[in-house]
Amino acid sequence: MAWRVFSFVSKIKSSKTLNPNVNPFFSSTSPFSTSFLVTKTPKSLKKKRKPKPSPRTTPVQTQPNRIPQLERILHRDALLRFVTRSKQFLSAQPEHVLRLDDAGKLHRELGFPRGRKVSRFLRRHPLLFQTYRHTDAKIWLGFTDLMEDLLAEERSLMDSMELNRVDKVRKLLMMSKRRRIPLSKIHHCRTLFGIPDDFRDRVSKYPNFFNVVVDPDGRRVLELANWDPLLAVSALEREFVVDEDGATRKFRFPVKHGKGLDLEVGDKRKLDLLNALPLVSPYSDGSKLDMWTLEAEKYRVGVIHEFLSLTLEKRASIHHLVEFKEEFSLTKHTYQMLLKQPRAFYLAGTEMNWVVFLKDAYDQNGVLIEKDPQVLFNEKLYKYAQVDQIEAGSDDEMEDQHLN
Repeated sequence: MAWRVFSFVSKIKSSKTLNPNVNPFFSSTSPFSTSFLVTKTPKSLKKKRKPKPSPRTTPVQTQPNRIPQLERILHRDALLRFVTRSKQFLSAQPEHVLRLDDAGKLHRELGFPRGRKVSRFLRRHPLLFQTYRHTDAKIWLGFTDLMEDLLAEERSLMDSMELNRVDKVRKLLMMSKRRRIPLSKIHHCRTLFGIPDDFRDRVSKYPNFFNVVVDPDGRRVLELANWDPLLAVSALEREFVVDEDGATRKFRFPVKHGKGLDLEVGDKRKLDLLNALPLVSPYSDGSKLDMWTLEAEKYRVGVIHEFLSLTLEKRASIHHLVEFKEEFSLTKHTYQMLLKQPRAFYLAGTEMNWVVFLKDAYDQNGVLIEKDPQVLFNEKLYKYAQVDQIEAGSDDEMEDQHLN
C-alpha cells in the first residue's frame, strides 16, 4: 500500500516537472483551454468617468447669469498678456533689449505659456517687437521705433496724471488699517491704478502727503502724513446724494425682522436701510468692528466698492484683493460676500481665478462709460498689437476703431 502511494506521488511530481501549468487532477477531464476568453472589459465599453469639478476650471457664473460682454474682456486680456507683460519687463531693461536665448526662459515675466517658443509670440506683433543680430552674433529682441514712440507718449501721460495718481494712493492709505501700506504692494498693483513704475522715487516730492518708514523686517512702508477730509468721501456716498433710491436698491444684506410691526413710514424706511445700502464709510477704521457683524460686512463691501472705483478699468482680480487683505481687514469669505451682491458686482472667470467688476461702470456692450487717459492709451496699444502693418492713411482710422 505504501508503495502505491509513493508511485502516485511520483507521477504527480513528474507531471509538474514536464508541464507545471497543467493540473494533474483535471488534465484528463479538461481537454479544452479557456485562454481565449476575454477577462478584461474593453476600453470602448468602459464607462467614462466624469472629471471631478475643480475650482481651477469651474466658471463662476452659469447661464443665464453670464454677461458675455464682460467675460470677453478677460479673454482679450489673455490674448494680449504677452504684449502687456513684455512691454513692462523690457521697459525695465537697459536699452530696452534682451537676448533671445534668455527670453525663452522668462515665460512668466514675458507672459507666454511655458514650453512655447517666444519667437512665435513675437511674430504676432510685428509693429511692436523686433529681433536683430548683435555684434556678438547672438539674436536679441527689442522694441520697434513705433513702440518706442508709444512708450515716450505713455511717460508724458504719466507725468501729466501724477497728481491724480497721488490722490489715488492717498485714498488707499486713508482706507487702510493704521494708514500705511508697504511700498512693494503698491508697486505690485501699480498698473491697476495707472501708477508709474518709479512712483517709489516720486513720493519724496510730496512730504506733506507721505512718509516713508522702514519696518523691523526691512520693508519700506508708505505712511499717510496728513488726513484730508475732502478725499474721505467714497464714490458710493457721492452716488447716494445724487440718486438715493438707486444706490439703496443696489445692495442687499438679509436681516430677519418682523413685518407686522406697526411702524410709521419714516421708521419703516430706516429699518429697511439696515439690509440695503452699506452706510459704513470705507474711510472709517474697520479694524475696530467685530469681524462677523452685519456692520463689518457692510464696511468690507464698501471698501471693495471704493477700491474698484479707484482702479482704471473698475475691476480687479482676486490676486489684487488678496494683496491688500490685511490692510483692508478682508476675510477669506470675500468671494461668497461678493456673490451675494449681484446688483453691484459681477464676478467673471473661474472660482480659483476670478475677477470682480463694478457693473454700473460698464454699458450694455461691456464698454467703460468713463475712460481714464491711460485706458485710452492702452486701447490704442492693443489696436497696434492686433495688426501686421500700417497702411498709408490708416492711422486716423485705427484711432476710431473699437477693439473687438
